[in-house]
Amino acid sequence: MLQTHQNEQLALVRESAKQFAQEFIKPYLMDWDERQYFPVELFKKMGEYGFMGIIVPEQYNGAGLSYQEYITILDEISQVCGSIGLSVAAHNSLCTNHILSFANEEQKKKYLPKLATAEWIGAWGLTETGSGSDAGGLATTAVRDGDYYIINGSKTFITHAISGDVAVVMVRTGKKGDKRAVTAFIIEKDTPGFTAGEKINKLGMRASETASLFFDNCRVHKDQVIGVEGEGFIQALKLLDGGRISIAALSLGIARGAYNCALRYANEREQFEEKIFNFQDVGFKLADLATKIDASELLIRRAGELKDHNKKVTKEGAMAKLYASEVAVEVANESVQIHGGYGFTKDFPAEKFFRDAKLCTIGEGTSAIQKMVIAREIQKDA
Repeated sequence: MLQTHQNEQLALVRESAKQFAQEFIKPYLMDWDERQYFPVELFKKMGEYGFMGIIVPEQYNGAGLSYQEYITILDEISQVCGSIGLSVAAHNSLCTNHILSFANEEQKKKYLPKLATAEWIGAWGLTETGSGSDAGGLATTAVRDGDYYIINGSKTFITHAISGDVAVVMVRTGKKGDKRAVTAFIIEKDTPGFTAGEKINKLGMRASETASLFFDNCRVHKDQVIGVEGEGFIQALKLLDGGRISIAALSLGIARGAYNCALRYANEREQFEEKIFNFQDVGFKLADLATKIDASELLIRRAGELKDHNKKVTKEGAMAKLYASEVAVEVANESVQIHGGYGFTKDFPAEKFFRDAKLCTIGEGTSAIQKMVIAREIQKDA
């Protein structure tokens, strides 16, 4: 970790998250993974620890911590289970942070205390079946009807779609393709015409609930608009700058978890009367992985530092997310390889890290999208 952040508070936060993960997550993670069970009760417990409103100010019942603590908490939790880390990231950086960043004071007072304490679980909806990376091509529409909007359409790949108590969703209120024709709405679970689909059966991140959201003549009052009509897409893009730090921190934790189990195994497993760590192929491989993990953290901490000082983080967030997510996949892959045949079994944790890691290169903007963002930013410096 960066020397400048080795302060007492960060150390306390790290220890708290580490102990929580060991006590409340580790004993159950494979059962949750096998059953695709989303442990709502665990997130209620996290609310007691302040892990569901990490960057929310104390005036809204949040923990009032910085992005450095946020990165640390996600890192520690994800070292044990990427699924739980993903849900913590989605709740904090998307739904909750959208309201914190762009909602009016009345909306903040109504929703943030419930979200920050996990009385309510939050969801966030941008992706649609026909618009993944092309986030501007939304088909879900909202038509004004007096003081209400009538919403029709659907969202897909939504974290907490079924169990979420409230969702922030981006909906088209003008011409398709017009980035100033998208509006963000806060929609509560029991709103008529607002339903969730079946849980999606996934390769990894199986304990993090994913499903579709459906809107069938869903009537939403104008008071549920975040900001003003037409600002939703701009809000979403700004939010994703910070959200990429979350996925980068998630990636860091998964990489560390995969690396640590490979390191332990390499120092225990013997072949030809020698610990396999002492074979140059294995020892050098682990040396490379350790270096890349540290490089990931440096990029993530830099982005977090900029975010904490309210500075632009578009390029740095994309760099951190791109590099850390690709490193997580590499480390998880090599961890399975170092475990040999045992790495292909569920008796060792390597296979779960392997399955969970891949989502990090896809969610909140694929690696290709990150390169597009970085390229656009560096061109400005030419």
